[in-house]
Parts: sequence; C-alpha cells; structure tokens
Amino acid sequence: MFSIIVAIAQNHAIGKDNKLLWHLPEDLKRFKRITTGHPVIMGKKTYESLPIKPLPNRTNIVISDNPADRFNGCVTVHSMDDLKQFCNDPQEEYFIIGGASIYRQFLDLSDRIYLTTVHKDFEGDVFFPEFDRDQWIVEEEEHFQVSETNPLPNTFSILKRKNEK
Repeated sequence: MFSIIVAIAQNHAIGKDNKLLWHLPEDLKRFKRITTGHPVIMGKKTYESLPIKPLPNRTNIVISDNPADRFNGCVTVHSMDDLKQFCNDPQEEYFIIGGASIYRQFLDLSDRIYLTTVHKDFEGDVFFPEFDRDQWIVEEEEHFQVSETNPLPNTFSILKRKNEK
C-alpha cells in the first residue's frame, strides 16, 4: 500500500530552493514516528535535500531517471517497473515523501495521505498537486496552535481514499 506523507502550506507550497519552508519540530517527530520501520520513496532532489542520508531505520528508495545514479545506503530505481520489484509486499506501507513530481505520480496510486497543513501561504517553487478532497475521508485530525514548540498553526490529518463502487 502506498501512502503519501507531506506538509503543505495553504497555497500547497512544499519547498523553495530544495529546502523546506518552515521548521516544525513536532511535525518532524511525527514524520519520524510514522515512517520509521517502513520503506520511504523519494525523488533524487528530495534525497539530496535530506540532512541525514539515508534516513535511518527505513529502507530508502530513490527514484531517478538517470541510469548512472546510485545513492549510498539506498535502493535506486529508474522506472515504475523497477520500483514494483521492491514494493511487492501487500502488508507493507510504502511512504511517498516527495518531491512534487513523485507526489504527482503517486497521488492516484495512494490509499492514504498523512497531511500536515500549515495555515499560512508561503512563497515556494515546488507545490503539492491539487487533489479532489471529495475522494478522501478524514480518518483523524488534530489542530495545533502556536506554542513554544510549534511556531506555526497547523493541522495534521490522515486521509483515506474512499472506496469507489
């Protein structure tokens, strides 16, 4: 099962100059808690932006269209067919962690979105794709106000795709 995990601004911005737009310590802890022990799938630019490479205690899968690319401590794939070789356990949750083109490719393939919405517009050069929220059910939602450990108001939601009949 593919699940997307992402933090977006109100205007869907997710990054600028290959960097995150904000620092939310609690959201980073939540990301670590949710993804630890599971494979994470990302594009080359997302991998290059990570402060720690590869992310510990997770199988890191990097998608690159350059066949010469290899990333230390990671599985490197060059196509969706290559990826299917590593994502064939129906009991496993595979987390899509970015960037924008990877999110776009996996949005229709994902069953769940772990979504942090920062309640502010940001100037960005990378955006999460627009999606039809009517296709999703909110399973869980928690609102966070500004505090010492939370510099921006945000909402954490778990969205599950509605079963089409």
